[in-house]
Amino acid sequence: MIIPRSAGGEGRYHREMPRRARVALDIRSLTDRVEIFRLAKGAKRDPAVERWLNDEPVELRSIAREWFTLMRRCGADVRELMHDGCPVACVEDAPFGYVNTFKNNVNIGFFYGALLEDPAELLEGSGKRMRHAKLKPGADCDTQSLRKLIDAAYADIKTRLAE
Repeated sequence: MIIPRSAGGEGRYHREMPRRARVALDIRSLTDRVEIFRLAKGAKRDPAVERWLNDEPVELRSIAREWFTLMRRCGADVRELMHDGCPVACVEDAPFGYVNTFKNNVNIGFFYGALLEDPAELLEGSGKRMRHAKLKPGADCDTQSLRKLIDAAYADIKTRLAE
């Protein structure tokens, strides 16, 4: 590095200062943008989803069918497909909700559920983004709050796709 001439006209030379280490920035977290998970081959109505919803155990699958029907009705742009063995609702190729049945319960899940407002505290899970509500046959359910979560998940994915 050259230091400019002093008033006396002399130029002085000396070694450069050592460079500081560079620090990587996590730009995604700075902008609050979340990368969108994508699934290919969604259809307006997938026969595999319909078969799953009408399969055994009838008691649990009928509950799943009821809630998946609400996801389907969110908008004309909703597509569906089977992913990891359960029905998934998408906008374009971006999933926003799913249903799944287990031995004693039905899960109504949301791909970005951790980012949704849940004043009724229906959502369970500890993953980075996904959350689900657990429904059991014969048990009370806050249907109004769960419907609001479905609508919020649909609106959320549409907003993410528009960004």
